[in-house]
Amino acid sequence: MNLILFGPPGAGKGTQAEVLINKYKIVQISTGDMLREEVKLGTELGKAAKSIMDKGDLVSDEIIISMIEKRIIKPDCKNGFILDGFPRTLKQAIDLDNILNKLDIHIDKVIEIDVDEDVLLKRITKRALESKISRDDDNSEILKNRILVYKKDTLPVLEYYKNLNKLLSIDGMQNVEDVSKDIQKILT
Repeated sequence: MNLILFGPPGAGKGTQAEVLINKYKIVQISTGDMLREEVKLGTELGKAAKSIMDKGDLVSDEIIISMIEKRIIKPDCKNGFILDGFPRTLKQAIDLDNILNKLDIHIDKVIEIDVDEDVLLKRITKRALESKISRDDDNSEILKNRILVYKKDTLPVLEYYKNLNKLLSIDGMQNVEDVSKDIQKILT
């Protein structure tokens, strides 16, 4: 099973991906996590990405596409994967389709976790306060910019998948368990 999870920052994509990973024994491919790991390791990619991410902007399509292509051909993706935080632009979505077609892989479902912006801000603030592991992007100014970038760049991607009849939307304003149940209904 190959899935794409959509939703603005703080929508609960990571939480829902964990549930799906455990249930279906598939892997999560999070471009955000991959980039944060590069930053932590101090690689050239990490250094370049850090200055972009610190502003809340998106890393270039070329870098992200290259990372994704290398990742989805690894053996642990054979059983399936969840793309979390990707594709974020229409170009990335089209490039992803080209890569998947070349590899004879298809996306089964594209799931959008739809949430209210004001609630997002509260969730991120709460996550920053409760988490022992601080994320540099968990502050309100960066979050506001990330939501603006999400709207500008990612909403056309949702339209793209909607036009392909692949997009399914879940009410992300429910509690975690109910969002999980709604996702399960879509997948069964």
